[in-house]
Amino acid sequence: MAKHSSASELDAIDRRILAEIQADGRITNVELARRVGISPPPCLRRVRALEEGGFITGYRGLLDPRRLGFDVTVFASVHLASQADADLRAFEAFVRSEPLVRECWMLSGETDFILKCVAPDMNTFQDFVSRLTAAPHVRNVKTSLVLHNSKNEAAVPLEVPGSTPI
Repeated sequence: MAKHSSASELDAIDRRILAEIQADGRITNVELARRVGISPPPCLRRVRALEEGGFITGYRGLLDPRRLGFDVTVFASVHLASQADADLRAFEAFVRSEPLVRECWMLSGETDFILKCVAPDMNTFQDFVSRLTAAPHVRNVKTSLVLHNSKNEAAVPLEVPGSTPI
């Protein structure tokens, strides 16, 4: 099985494999092969090719933060005083060292970064905000407390209405 370099090179079986693995990362190769209609050895080869091609980047369990005591979710919009490469890298290094930051996205426009953060309580989050605002090159931080999550879909949409499926 050749290593794929773009989504256009994926056939229908590869797409079904991706959909099944995305729905259940713990699926056995035998069950996966059954669901996509091929035998286990070529199925395993296809999965390995998809991993080597970077389409499958890892496997993980999705945990419920609230059940684990992280009752506070906050988005923090960060505006830096400088957008020099070294300053951006320094901020990203700071963020990677902070366990409460679960996602960090660099944006275009007025906000340089948006952070998704979790904390067990507001005091812990406020301590983090103090460290964040004191971080090098941080001009200002605006936070928005999450009141309710209407959708939490970690999966990539493999079929989007009105577009060509991958």
